[in-house]
Amino acid sequence: MGGAPEVPQGVQELAEVVSARPVGAYTHLVLRAPEAARRARPGQFVACGTGDSGMLLRRSLSLHAADPEAGTLEVVVAAAGPGTRLLAAKRPGDVVPTTAPLGRPFPLPADVGRPGAPAVVIGGGYGAAPLPWLARELAATGSRVVGIVGAASADRLLGTSAVDEATALDGPDGPADALVVTTDDGSLGAPGRVTDALPEVLLELSELSDRGDPWVYACGPMPMLRSVQTTTRGVLGERARTWLAVEESMACGVGVCMTCVLPVVSPDDGATRMLRACTAGPVFDGDALRWDAIGAAEHLRGGALVPDDAVGAPVAGGPAGGH
Repeated sequence: MGGAPEVPQGVQELAEVVSARPVGAYTHLVLRAPEAARRARPGQFVACGTGDSGMLLRRSLSLHAADPEAGTLEVVVAAAGPGTRLLAAKRPGDVVPTTAPLGRPFPLPADVGRPGAPAVVIGGGYGAAPLPWLARELAATGSRVVGIVGAASADRLLGTSAVDEATALDGPDGPADALVVTTDDGSLGAPGRVTDALPEVLLELSELSDRGDPWVYACGPMPMLRSVQTTTRGVLGERARTWLAVEESMACGVGVCMTCVLPVVSPDDGATRMLRACTAGPVFDGDALRWDAIGAAEHLRGGALVPDDAVGAPVAGGPAGGH
């Protein structure tokens, strides 16, 4: 939606683990999946089987990179639960069942006739995983790219050469023109959150560029994405363009289970519809997300409510059913 091009369906492959290494608090895996590597674009994800027959559902991971020539996909795994701990423990030669690429990618300014528009890429924690690949794609079309990465503490950072050169936005081979690092506790970079640094970056890029205001790309937890949207709107107003990769829980990854549904405003008719993040996203236009309903469902630990004006929403006093 909102300018993102149509993409091929994901394919199932038994991917061999080519390499596995620690990157800060995370594990970086390289998987041999030739067909998926040929199709993948920044912002998409892969659904990985854990290898445990007791865990039927696959784990959805953002793609860090794809190399069509080598036939490989790269992911960064945060060992947060039993399934991701199993994936983080994989070693070269192990086999991981995969379905990829899934979801819709980040649109580029060049996709809508604005090649070279400046860009800000923002990541929180391991949410920074897709950003170096995205930044390389942006730079290849002439965009000046500034990165902002942050985390609660230095050990949870990703995307900076201070943690790891190979997955960094900065450094000798890094694709970003500049990188700002923040940590909540001040253990590395500037103390504070990524959005504390965002207004100055937006204003500076706008002044330096002769190709319009910057596009903002972000990936991370929903509260961070909300803050990115609010901050960008506050600085750029109606000129703001934000593309946000949500980290909703995706139990199936292919649109069957309905666990990742979000309220999204259609650009065609202005109506709000409950859309699956795994198929309509995970990348959404920040203006299209109904922030008044996202994070408001306390019984779902922060999930989204169905707005009263959403298509198909239950009507008070009406028949039972609906969402």
